[in-house]
Amino acid sequence: MSTLFIADLHLCDEEPAQTAGFLRFLTHQASSADALYILGDLFESWIGDDDSTPLHRQIAAAIKNLVDSGVPCYFIHGNRDFLLGKRFARMSGMILLPELQVVNLYGRNMLIMHGDTLCTDDTDYLAFREKVHKPWLQTLFLALPLFFRRRIAAKMRAGSKAANSSKSLTIMDVNPQTVVDTLTQYQVQWLIHGHTHRPEIHELVANQQPAFRCVLGAWHHEGSMIKVTPEDVELISFPF
Repeated sequence: MSTLFIADLHLCDEEPAQTAGFLRFLTHQASSADALYILGDLFESWIGDDDSTPLHRQIAAAIKNLVDSGVPCYFIHGNRDFLLGKRFARMSGMILLPELQVVNLYGRNMLIMHGDTLCTDDTDYLAFREKVHKPWLQTLFLALPLFFRRRIAAKMRAGSKAANSSKSLTIMDVNPQTVVDTLTQYQVQWLIHGHTHRPEIHELVANQQPAFRCVLGAWHHEGSMIKVTPEDVELISFPF
């Protein structure tokens, strides 16, 4: 019995190793799991479900094969693929979850999320995030022609890289008090998230009890997953 969590694969045509690693992961590790949770940034960018590229169709078909084999797959949006919608979910068989979700796994209540909203010291990013999550702006963007959306997305990615290069690592990491406040709000002792690309299981105190923040790694040079079983919670890295 095991439930697997992954995040921050950033799949794109320019990085075929990540894609090959993910397809292998679905065939091997994920095929024997009770469920798979993808906590955002499955793709490097997402400009709409109508952007049906060969890569997108390949990934959708691979996830659908996993789901059809009896392993449910759940998805929480990341900061790169927050526009991934119901059409792709239907194609892939994934179940879309809200930004924060409490799941009970083998007797543990665990809060799962992408993790970007925990980075409350990065006020510029949070202001940008609030803007691009406005429904009217998303509707307007998705109504634009695909070629125009691709240009906007490329410009935004370049701007994000430039902005992040001048930010300190501390600013781009989670705020410890925000983590404690979030655990307290949801009355849980376990938190699993991605986004920061800093894999680790941190011990802390919340709700006057020991608590654990489990951070997934990005799939830059190797795969990263958290494996939850009735006995343990493990952070595991593995080659593509």
